[in-house]
Amino acid sequence: MGNRLEGKIAVVTGGGRGIGRGIAKLLAEEGASIVVNDKGTEVDGTGASNIPADGVVDEIKSSGGKAIANYSDVSTMEGGESLIQACVDNYGQIDILVNSAGSLKDRMIYQMTESDFDQVVRNNSKSVFTTTKFAGILFRQQRSGRVVNMVADSGLGDVGRSNYAAATEGIIGLTRTTAKDLGKYGVTANAISAMAETRLFPGAVDQHRVPEISGPSRDERAGIGPSPEIPSWSGDGSPDDAENVAPLAVYLCTEAAPNINGYVLGVRGGSLYVYSNPDIENVVNKWGNFTMEEMDVLFPKMMGYGF
Repeated sequence: MGNRLEGKIAVVTGGGRGIGRGIAKLLAEEGASIVVNDKGTEVDGTGASNIPADGVVDEIKSSGGKAIANYSDVSTMEGGESLIQACVDNYGQIDILVNSAGSLKDRMIYQMTESDFDQVVRNNSKSVFTTTKFAGILFRQQRSGRVVNMVADSGLGDVGRSNYAAATEGIIGLTRTTAKDLGKYGVTANAISAMAETRLFPGAVDQHRVPEISGPSRDERAGIGPSPEIPSWSGDGSPDDAENVAPLAVYLCTEAAPNINGYVLGVRGGSLYVYSNPDIENVVNKWGNFTMEEMDVLFPKMMGYGF
């Protein structure tokens, strides 16, 4: 058991399964006391069970760590506030917030219902807002804090996941804004886009796509080129194990990364990534508004011939 986070208090939403579970356990191994929040829903956000959160708490305690379970629905303002309040009531403070709660409900864009869209955006991106708002109040007062938000590459373009893409890109924007809002108070906020095998993602990117759908990969469809090549795996388990994400997430929660703020990072097994922020690629300037005739000439030049 390490001591990098001795005396620190951490809240992990979605901590009962998958990536959240791995992060909660490693935070505890590094000395933090944990509030494991998990409503215990199905993949699509329905249902509820205390078993996932309770199971992780038992694992942490059996290894000599400190943890309590929480079952609040953090997609609501009341749930987000009650979770942070429960942390303070039990431990007296909060130092770390890891947002890993989410749901998935895939539909092609022409089949997506309003309910499908709203449910995933609420369960994923609003859940980050509610907890960050109330934790942020305390972080600002104590002039310290760490926020780590789990996201995904779906926002780069992913078949059948317009709701999840909207939610994950929303979380990325929320992360960058939280970094600006709270950075001057000694608080950092970063996002991790993980490639891991969980209930939401049953394998590596494009590994479990419907086989009869042929054509370009997700990255090629998004126009970003191929993903970095993953070297041969030689460690325990596989590069898709959910627990492989935990070291990066926990590192961002320590005092070793005080100036890492507003970043989107990636991890899969033995590979770490730093995503670039969006940037202007080309620009055409003119004094005044463009006419349609000028667009005919200038737009192809801006995009490159053959676009």
